[in-house]
Amino acid sequence: MSLHNLKPAEGSVKAGKRIARGEGSGKGGTATRGHKGAKSRSGYSRKVGFEGGQMPLQRRVPKFGFKNVNRKEYVGINLDRLQTLVDNGKIKDTVDLDVLIANRLAGKNDLVKILGRGELKAKLNITVHKFTATAKAAIEAAGGEAVTL
Repeated sequence: MSLHNLKPAEGSVKAGKRIARGEGSGKGGTATRGHKGAKSRSGYSRKVGFEGGQMPLQRRVPKFGFKNVNRKEYVGINLDRLQTLVDNGKIKDTVDLDVLIANRLAGKNDLVKILGRGELKAKLNITVHKFTATAKAAIEAAGGEAVTL
């Protein structure tokens, strides 16, 4: 090591000019903010979606329809899916939320509805939030029980 190859430690020297530190720095005066206008002032923060005074996109686009804020979203599980799990030995005789979560058919905060597609041969006691009429009839026809939470 000699004087001609000495370098400062990595990250100890900041690159670029220091802004707003007087005229001598070359970046004094307006401090790279230009002249006048909202962006030159302190405390400026642009609103999300602001387009320089032009009507923003979310206000230009027409809105229609109706969004029900109280809507309940159910995860649908068909009977043929349950029958497949029975055939694979993953379900024995009772089906509740814990079993469905364990088999990744529903999440822990989901509302579950059993739907009537396919046929159910196994006798199952199913406890979920909702059933369709056809699903309930098919479960009871197979000798099972449909319990609503």
